[in-house]
Amino acid sequence: MADPTVLILGAGVTGLAAGYASGRPVYEAAAVPGGICSSYYVRPGTAERLPAPPEDGEAYRFELGGGHWIFGGDPAVLRFLGGLAPMRVYHRRSGVYFREEGRYVPFPLQYHLAALDEATRAAALREIDAPPPETPPETMAAWIASRFGPTLTRRFFGPFHARYTAGLWTEIAPQDPYKSPLDRALVRQGAEGAVPEAGYNVRFLYPEEGLDALARRLAARTAVYYGRHAVEIDLGRRRVRFEDGTAEGYDLLVSTLPLHAMMQMTGLAAEAPPPDPYTSVLVVNVGAERGPRCPDDHWLYLPDTGAGHFRVGCYSNVDPGFLPCSAQERGDRVALYVERAFPGGARPAADETDAFAREVVEELQADGWIGAPEVVDPTWIETAYTWTRPGSRWRTEALGRLEAQGVVMTGRYARWTFQGIADSVRDGLAVGATLREAARR
Repeated sequence: MADPTVLILGAGVTGLAAGYASGRPVYEAAAVPGGICSSYYVRPGTAERLPAPPEDGEAYRFELGGGHWIFGGDPAVLRFLGGLAPMRVYHRRSGVYFREEGRYVPFPLQYHLAALDEATRAAALREIDAPPPETPPETMAAWIASRFGPTLTRRFFGPFHARYTAGLWTEIAPQDPYKSPLDRALVRQGAEGAVPEAGYNVRFLYPEEGLDALARRLAARTAVYYGRHAVEIDLGRRRVRFEDGTAEGYDLLVSTLPLHAMMQMTGLAAEAPPPDPYTSVLVVNVGAERGPRCPDDHWLYLPDTGAGHFRVGCYSNVDPGFLPCSAQERGDRVALYVERAFPGGARPAADETDAFAREVVEELQADGWIGAPEVVDPTWIETAYTWTRPGSRWRTEALGRLEAQGVVMTGRYARWTFQGIADSVRDGLAVGATLREAARR
């Protein structure tokens, strides 16, 4: 039997891992590997993105999609990644910042009630101890309110999740409960004093040489064809048409592209239920003078910013390698990322993006987090977070229809689920190993 032709779409970490494990070619729309998990470099006072650090090291390092840290994951996958690019281990420093009152609360907020005012603390303890509702809540909003009570929902969880989901939290199903843990014993302990670290990302990894080094080394072991943006998939003829006018035939197609995009490109969207929603994110990367009140956290959750962003992360608090070489020892600069969510595909116009970036810089300066900016660089992430409506059959039906047509979907966005880098690599390795084993039979 002839060896089947297999194509892999998308050179993010899942697609690269699938190509590595299978030996099959990967087709990528961009000019570099890694997808949103890739780094780039910008010299102070310029706007040009460099794919690699300049020889003199005088550039800020940013991530395309904001901070992407490696947490959780199978130990074997973590060893595999460490063999490609040496890793450093970090212990999370994060919190909630109430900008209007200048109050900082360590994360997770529900385990640090001692940092809140006495009235809020007493009400939260009383409400969290209330019995759960008889009927399981169907929406994220209802789930949060039943879990944490009206006081903490009003103070933090409501306004934060409204921003994080771009308003979808009242209509989508509860998702990722490990992001909002609830151990009542820790809640009570944290109302009086210190508690042990808790949450899904207490410990995380990051490559010593940057995320781009990991993507490049994985790509070097894979046949990647860049600048090949898939625009249409003919399921009957089993051909992928690319934006540059070329086409490739296949017997089996492995895709890491977002599920809703694949349904559109294959023409199967009309035969399936309405798609579940997603949110896009505008990421603004900032390199600036470090302000006198710049936090030491790795990232902060923000429920009440004037500009509407829900998170600010400090790259350079994780690793000074994000700073220009001359600033790494002085500590007088900071590299930040700022995230604001939008309903899926609702991309702001260029002038609106510029206005948001200016407002962000002004707020960061007013809070004393930064001084004069040296780089302000926005990036639009079209598919950033995926959600599911209560009782929706769309994801299951969409995956089933594609698989019935010889299209295997793998990875975070392809399977419409939340997971980190390590689990996405795991998915790619598993699919690639299956392909290689099938070819041997």
